[in-house]
Amino acid sequence: MHNPYVPYPVRIDAIDVATEDKSLKTYRFSFLDPDHEAAFAYEAGQFAELSIPGVGEIPIGIASSPTEKGFLMFTVFKTGKVTAHLHDMKVGEVMGVRGPLGKAYPWETLAGKHILIVGGGFAFTTLRSSIKRILEPEHRSTFGSVDVVYGARSPGMLLYKEELMAWEKRDDIRMHITVDATDDPDWPYHTGFVPSLVEKVAPAASEDTYAIVCGPPVMIKFTLPVLEKLGYRHDHIIMSLENRMKCGIGMCGRCNIGTELVCKDGPVFTLEEINMTPGEF
Repeated sequence: MHNPYVPYPVRIDAIDVATEDKSLKTYRFSFLDPDHEAAFAYEAGQFAELSIPGVGEIPIGIASSPTEKGFLMFTVFKTGKVTAHLHDMKVGEVMGVRGPLGKAYPWETLAGKHILIVGGGFAFTTLRSSIKRILEPEHRSTFGSVDVVYGARSPGMLLYKEELMAWEKRDDIRMHITVDATDDPDWPYHTGFVPSLVEKVAPAASEDTYAIVCGPPVMIKFTLPVLEKLGYRHDHIIMSLENRMKCGIGMCGRCNIGTELVCKDGPVFTLEEINMTPGEF
């Protein structure tokens, strides 16, 4: 059994600047050992620890889909010592990945259902993983309608722009893109906050409709009342609390919400489950 404290060695194969302010970069990693790649069996919604020897490690949601073979993908926000060091690293350098960690989205429950995905800011990473999984030919027929509401502060802060445009052209997914504000008179999408757009475009609540929500706390705070107003049951609203991660394996106790350890019992919870813990939103 692999020691959960020991990361798998990986090589940086590609680095892309993800946003116009250069605060986010997307990395592609490949495993140095094929056996490690086989052992790192993950599902959309899980996270991992990116480990840099002598610097530290950070918990990051996995942006690649398990249907994408040969690499792992992460989008990293430059916000502290480890992320700043990672932003200075180059293609070809070797570091570590520890995981996969946490619970994924409940894909068996979601099979056959209509899916509403609501994302904001750079929390869209694990949602990218989920969308890629859903749209894979072997999986797409197992879901009903798919609606995606994704918002950022400005057009230049939207992630995965080429994929957003490709998804928009498909007839088996409905994309609803918005920004808080823009000076572009030719901006072709929505302008305004995510919760307002959700109220306008969300599919009708039903026994067969689930919402997956991942974003900054303020977005979640104002999106949940909208979903409740639209009739979404609390056990049909699925959320990720990955921003609370620390060690990732339940040893440090710093991610607890009451008796729940987000890294082991989550990061994926239904709103019904979160309601049974001390107040979070």
